[in-house]
Amino acid sequence: MPRPSHRLALWACFIIVHAWVAWLGWVLPNQPMGDVYLVYEPWSRAALAGDGIVGVTETWVYPHLALAPMALAHALAWVGGYTVGWALLVTACDAVAFGMLLGTAGSRSRRLAAWFWLAFSAALGPVGMYRLDAITVPLAVAGLVWLARRPLVGAALLAAGAWIKVWPAALLAAAFVALRRRADVVTGAIVVTALTVGVIILSGGAAHLLGFVTAQTGRGLQIEAPVSTPYLWGAAARAEGWWLFYDRDILTFQVTGPHVDAVIAVMTPVLALAAASIAALGWHKAARGASIVRLLPPLSLALVTALIVFNKVGSPQFHVWLIPPLVLWLVLDRRRAFPLAVLALVAALLTQLVYPVLYGHLLAAAPTAVAVLTVRNATLIALLAWSVLRLVRVPVRTVRDAPAVVV
Repeated sequence: MPRPSHRLALWACFIIVHAWVAWLGWVLPNQPMGDVYLVYEPWSRAALAGDGIVGVTETWVYPHLALAPMALAHALAWVGGYTVGWALLVTACDAVAFGMLLGTAGSRSRRLAAWFWLAFSAALGPVGMYRLDAITVPLAVAGLVWLARRPLVGAALLAAGAWIKVWPAALLAAAFVALRRRADVVTGAIVVTALTVGVIILSGGAAHLLGFVTAQTGRGLQIEAPVSTPYLWGAAARAEGWWLFYDRDILTFQVTGPHVDAVIAVMTPVLALAAASIAALGWHKAARGASIVRLLPPLSLALVTALIVFNKVGSPQFHVWLIPPLVLWLVLDRRRAFPLAVLALVAALLTQLVYPVLYGHLLAAAPTAVAVLTVRNATLIALLAWSVLRLVRVPVRTVRDAPAVVV
């Protein structure tokens, strides 16, 4: 059993970190809480008032379950308004998953993973709390913790997260590849998906069922995406035809320049190819008898990091996606996971410097801000390369000794 002082210190730091990050949202520049009170609150208020339900009465940029936490935050708004209610909701969800992570045994690896989660949250800052992605992190952590013993429940939690923001689908794919009990993974995902789709159709939203997919197809290159880096430097150099602009339809700042349309068109296929290649490598390892403990963590991290590196959106809150796979890896193999966790912390800290601290300078294409973002993007690329290398090096059994893979 862990010492009571260890558990008390972790929970004390949990409260301090969440209070600190919540407070930073009020004092840092460039509206790090903007999405909460500018879009989440109006969307959910309209739905609760019967004035239209996004995703049902109109096409929406998010999967349909995303409206649930937005509506739940109103139940806590009495404390200090909707934004405070959102911060309390995120903190409560994190607390549940944090407690599950620590468990009752309190192993050193679980404590290290918990400390990493808190350090990452502090390093990333308010954008990690005041965005919808913050709700998916505890769902993903809980899902991964439950996968080994209860894969059906774990897969159901990951599927619920994917119906809030799509990215946990990468963890589902990793679980399907690495686990032997694939039928349970598929069943858990199908049950949640069937229930969600059924409610949408019965509510009259069949026409907008896949709106969150089609709404993304026309997006350009967001300024924070790694692929946008050359265009940012072109704008910083004041080169003719290179500049930043605000897309009022998508509500993001994007870049433009020579051949930008071709780059936009190719990024989605490149992302799909990268994810498929990583999954295929993982499948090859699983078929040759690689253990789940060695295979699932690097496969999960590689898939999630690929979704960030090759994404043409590149929003800063995407970096919370790194928390669940690294938490899992630290629990299962802290010695191999530790250096990658440190690199992820560097990326998180640089991300907070980019947004919200230096964001005004970035919008002006100031060289210093562009340089910080460039280093951050290089750190992400290094994290992807390192995780793929670890995946390549996952040991397998010989063909003679490898058991048949149970489907």
